[in-house]
Amino acid sequence: MNPHAPYPISPAAMLRAVYQNRSLIRQMIQREVTGRYRGSILGITWSFFQPLLMLAVYTFVFSVVMQTSWRGDGGDGKVNFAIVLFSGLIVHSLFAESVNRAPTLILSNVNLVKRVVFPLEILSVVAVGVALFNFLVGLVILLAAMILSGLSFHLTALYLPLIVIPLVLVTLAITWFLAAMGVYLRDLCHVVMVMTTVLLFLSPVFYSISAVPEQVRKYIYLNPLSFVIEQVRAVLIWGVAPEWTGVLIYWGISLLAAWLGFYLFQWSRKGFSDVL
Repeated sequence: MNPHAPYPISPAAMLRAVYQNRSLIRQMIQREVTGRYRGSILGITWSFFQPLLMLAVYTFVFSVVMQTSWRGDGGDGKVNFAIVLFSGLIVHSLFAESVNRAPTLILSNVNLVKRVVFPLEILSVVAVGVALFNFLVGLVILLAAMILSGLSFHLTALYLPLIVIPLVLVTLAITWFLAAMGVYLRDLCHVVMVMTTVLLFLSPVFYSISAVPEQVRKYIYLNPLSFVIEQVRAVLIWGVAPEWTGVLIYWGISLLAAWLGFYLFQWSRKGFSDVL
């Protein structure tokens, strides 16, 4: 391998990097998920227990103590507030978990940069894959809670992948960008942690988008999570079909963003070994 040769940056190269390394990506995701709980008594069961405990706490606080119900966006006020809240939180967690790790992805794998020929671009894919696994665990718990609460299962839930996949692509794009920039800007990890917390409150997680004043609502939708959270609730809880125009626009933006993130990562990676 010629170390001075430019790294491929085309959209085809991006897809090829993921496809050709799919086995390695799968193994690294599995190792990271199991390694996170290695040595604990419950093992990987913790990945189910933690979101389940979170949902139980939200249910007690909002439904029992505060007796809060969700209104707006197709809700009739009888839907358990904790379930609607949890649906927004798992979407935010999918994004935040990957993005918070991104600035230190390369810094924590210096040996892969200096000593071996390794496809560094897949580190971001692995980080997003681990977050996606946790999202799916949370989704299973959410569906179980909906059934136990007496909520109907809607066929519109089958549209969920069409809504979540663009978010995964946007998250991957930002993860690639931050992973590259984190090598050169060591303070970036602290900034990102603050920003993901800010996005939690600027997303319609704790409130309905219909509760936001009309003149402010357009700014809330600049947040890449807002549209996804609203659409996830629409297809899962309210039984409403997605807003197809918005979904198509989001798909286009996410595909372009994924390639731009890959492009910036490949363009900047030649300087990694010098800085590290």
